[in-house]
Amino acid sequence: MQCLNATVSPLLLEAIAERIETEDLSQKKLGQAVAALSKSFTKERSRLSRTYLDDEFLGAAYLQYFMPINLAKIQLLLDEMPTPKPVEGFSVLDLGSGPGTGALAVLDWWSQRKLPYALSVTAVDSSTVALRQARNLWDRYCRVASLQEADLRTCEGDLERRAWLEQVRQKWPFDLIILANCLNEIFADAGDPIMARTTFVDQSLALMAPHGTMMIVEPALRETSRALHRVRDRLLQEKRCTLYSPCLHEQNCPALAKADDWCHEERAWEPPVIIQEIDEQVGFIKDALKFSYVLLRKDGKTIVNRRPDMYRVVSELRELKGEKRAWLCNEQGRKEVGRQDRLASPHNEAFDQWHRGAIVQIERIIRKERRGKVSSLGRLERDAEVQIVRSV
Repeated sequence: MQCLNATVSPLLLEAIAERIETEDLSQKKLGQAVAALSKSFTKERSRLSRTYLDDEFLGAAYLQYFMPINLAKIQLLLDEMPTPKPVEGFSVLDLGSGPGTGALAVLDWWSQRKLPYALSVTAVDSSTVALRQARNLWDRYCRVASLQEADLRTCEGDLERRAWLEQVRQKWPFDLIILANCLNEIFADAGDPIMARTTFVDQSLALMAPHGTMMIVEPALRETSRALHRVRDRLLQEKRCTLYSPCLHEQNCPALAKADDWCHEERAWEPPVIIQEIDEQVGFIKDALKFSYVLLRKDGKTIVNRRPDMYRVVSELRELKGEKRAWLCNEQGRKEVGRQDRLASPHNEAFDQWHRGAIVQIERIIRKERRGKVSSLGRLERDAEVQIVRSV
C-alpha cells in the first residue's frame, strides 16, 4: 500500500475543531459516540437513522472523527479526476451533503491549490441541522482563509423526491456532482433499490456539464460496494455515461460474479492527531482510507488509455512461500497473477511495488497447462516487462 499524507489541511481541521468546542462534549463521551456511530455504519446498518446528524452527540462525533476521514477520501478523488476547465466559475453540486463534507472538501482543495476561478457550491440535504452546520463550517473556513470568491448555497430537500431537482436547476450545469456516502442510504425501501438509484443518478447526470465529472463514493462494505457495482453496470448498459475510473473497462463488473466478492480502495494516510487519540481510546486503527467509488463522465475520457495489457491491481500484493501474488482487473475480467521469487529480474522488478489501486502494464502473462487444463493463475516470467503506469 502506498503511503499518503492526509490531504485535509490544518486550516479545515481547525475550523471543525472550533465548531466542536461549542458543544459540551467530553473526550469520553466523544469516544463513546464515535464507537456507537461506527457500529451503526458497519454492523447495524439496518438500524441506522438518516437523522443521526441531528443528534447532539452523534452529530459531534461525525464532525470530529468521520468528517476528516471522508474529506480526505474526496480530496484524493479530486486529485484523480480530470483537471477542471470551467467556462466561467467552478460549479459544484453536493447531493446528500450532510454537514457539507463534499462542499468543504472542494473548498479546501480549491483554496490550497489557489485555482484561478471562482467556486460555487450547492449543497442539498433533507436535514436543516446538517445544512446549518455546513453553512457554519463554510463561513468559518472562508473567514480564516480570507476567501472572497467562494459561494455556498444550501437547499433543503429529500433526494427521493423530485422537488430538489427544480430548486437546483437555476445553477446548472455543474462541473462536478458529488454523492458521498449517501447513495446507499436512499431508496432502501423501494421495490427495486438498484433501479431507483440508477434512475436517480441518471437524473442527476442531466444536471452535469458536458465536460463535468460525477463522483460517487460509498463505504467499503460488501453490501454497499456491490450495490454500487450494480448501479454502475446498469448506467453503462443503458449508455447513460462513460467511466473515467477506477475501472479500465465498461463491461459488467467481474466482482459481481461471486456472491462474496466486491471491489474497494484501501489507501494509507497519516491520521490527524485527534483521530489518533480517539482510535487509541476506542481501540480503532484508522491507518488507511477504505472506500468504493466511481468517477463518471459524458465525454469518454478515461484515467489511462485502455488496452489489453493494462490492468488495475484490485488486491494487496500477497507474499506466499517462494512467490508473490495479486489480483488484476481489465476488460478480460479479474485475474490472479503471481511471480516466483526465483524469477525476479530488472524486467519485472516493478511487480514488487504493486499495491491496491495501481494501474500496471504487463508485456506477457503465461498460463501453464497441467493435466490437460490451463491454470487460472497467470505467471510472470523473468523476461516479462512490468511497469507501474499510474500509482494511487
